Amino acid sequence: MATKTEDQAADTPAAGTTAGEGTTREETAADQAAPEQAGTREATAEEPEVQDEAPAGQDGPSGVGQGAGAVVAAALGLVSLTGSWIGTVASARESLIGQLQTSSSSSVATMVKEGYGDAWHANALWAGLFALLALVTGVVVLARPAFGAPGRPQAPWIKSVAWAGVALGVLGLLLAVLKYTDVLLGLPSA
Repeated sequence: MATKTEDQAADTPAAGTTAGEGTTREETAADQAAPEQAGTREATAEEPEVQDEAPAGQDGPSGVGQGAGAVVAAALGLVSLTGSWIGTVASARESLIGQLQTSSSSSVATMVKEGYGDAWHANALWAGLFALLALVTGVVVLARPAFGAPGRPQAPWIKSVAWAGVALGVLGLLLAVLKYTDVLLGLPSA
């Protein structure tokens, strides 16, 4: 039993057919099955498209930016309370400027104010700036879902960290204002 190739099958009529018909029963059956198989192929080709679509609750942003913003707000709030390198440098600079501006014949009150008071205020200003940045960043992260995708809730940890950033920012801002106004740890009187 030898099988014919497609070229040989096209040249010679198959058994069970007449030369005038030009088609066999097998070819007719194959032709009828071809549209059904093509429909099946089309259906399988369409299935991945349906499966590739994301579920309604999972499209849109992942919240990574909001999480990063919340962590930054908390870190800025912590820096406002503990102090920063730039605040220390500004404080040392003001102290040096105060020492250069005062002479040895100046009064003690003037020397204390120029040497330490201005440095204390410079440190308070930088702490207040970091606290304000923490407060603004935390509020933006908390307010972001109101302007984002509707029905997409914010992760609870993002809210918690953002609230921590806001709280640290408010506390840092309060302490910075109290330090700057000399209500908290004011300069000693001479």
